[in-house]
Amino acid sequence: MSDLTLTKIRLRNRRWEGRLTGAPAGSPKPDIRVTYLDQPVETVELTEAADPGAWDLAVTIPEHAVSDGVHSFLILDGASGTKLGDFALIAGEAISDDLRAEVELLRAELDMLKRAFRRHCLETM
Repeated sequence: MSDLTLTKIRLRNRRWEGRLTGAPAGSPKPDIRVTYLDQPVETVELTEAADPGAWDLAVTIPEHAVSDGVHSFLILDGASGTKLGDFALIAGEAISDDLRAEVELLRAELDMLKRAFRRHCLETM
């Protein structure tokens, strides 16, 4: 479980921005990880905000993720493995009430749970 809370600010020019709150004032920079297709996204920036215990998060979306289809990103607390948030891009033909984004997100979360379960099994042996 994580004490951090993530709030989306905006998505513009391939850059997703949000604000993390709940970190104790004066604590070290939180370990935030973003994954796409179960791989880490390297273009993640975390800067201390003016408010105590708040951090500004910026994720530059990789160019190869801006293409037709549904592209889901997971934002995780690296220390606990807790999911803090997610976002998805849908490109191509516009379909109202498209469930593809939700299915893609569920797949990404299932992969995260499988890794955590396998790690738990190895640790308890």
